[in-house]
Amino acid sequence: MIRVGVNGYGTIGRRVADAVLMQKDMELVGVTKVHPDYRVETAIKKGIDVYAANEKALQSFRNSGYNVKGVLDDLLKRVDVIVDCSPEGNGPQNKLIYEASKVRAIFQGGEDHELTGLSFVAQCNYDNARGKNMVRVVSCNTTALCRILNSLSNNFGIYRARAVLARRAADPDETGKGPIDAVVLDPATVPSHHGPDVQSVMGNIDVVTMAFKVPTTHMHLHSLIVSLKKKATREEVIEALQKEPRTMLVESKLGFKSTSSIVDMARELSSPRNDIHEAVVWKDSVSTVENEVYMFMAVHQEAIVVPENVDAIRAITASATKEESMSMTDSSLGIRKF
Repeated sequence: MIRVGVNGYGTIGRRVADAVLMQKDMELVGVTKVHPDYRVETAIKKGIDVYAANEKALQSFRNSGYNVKGVLDDLLKRVDVIVDCSPEGNGPQNKLIYEASKVRAIFQGGEDHELTGLSFVAQCNYDNARGKNMVRVVSCNTTALCRILNSLSNNFGIYRARAVLARRAADPDETGKGPIDAVVLDPATVPSHHGPDVQSVMGNIDVVTMAFKVPTTHMHLHSLIVSLKKKATREEVIEALQKEPRTMLVESKLGFKSTSSIVDMARELSSPRNDIHEAVVWKDSVSTVENEVYMFMAVHQEAIVVPENVDAIRAITASATKEESMSMTDSSLGIRKF
């Protein structure tokens, strides 16, 4: 059993912890929290051991009547891998702590690529992460872009890729964040950081991205234009996408006319937290003109990186092949085709 800890129990940390609990080859040793709040209550009710993030947090827990298991250092003594889901920017200082504890670590996409030197998307570069001490799972948008571009690159070759990202303004529980009556350039300069982030996984692929925020919490929406090296029909592109792992195709004629329709589908299928782990492409948006292919894609920012974190655990511990790990992860999380 791979002994896993999760440092941070927020939007991603809670999902990663639950996903680890579903894996037959992993044991969730515990999670850390800074503040004693309802998330601690939910963790305890799930039977998850809670640790304070530091000594100051430990005192806060004690003052609130919580008998936590210890602090982060105590958790690190009991795990093989720590998944860092702490707030963006904590990576450099946490890396030093993990190195001192001689624990393998996985960071999230809010940290810089240079922190680990290896950015991870399972179907693109799983083998590169085998046996590494530290890797970085890239952001939700980069993960989705890599999945789609990986399929197009492997099947047809890519000259260049261009994407415009309409980004959700905030997660559902971030009530003090995000535009209310505005579309905000994010950033106003071009390109956005997502293109270089894709390159950190896929090498010197020619990709440029632009991004802006819209007042919604549901999902991101990408508009993609990709120039292929090999001319392909619409049907050939659709077939390639249907075969790509962790990619779902939907159609507007079935009622999928917005991102909220996709979230509603997940809700009706009783997906935990309405999570969607797949990159969702509108089948009817896929079109080709000469060697260019166009499509719309939706990305559930809260969930899409969860399977990547699970696979990264197996990759850095060299406990399974890419095919074995992705199969186990997808089966446990109910990743589906629609």
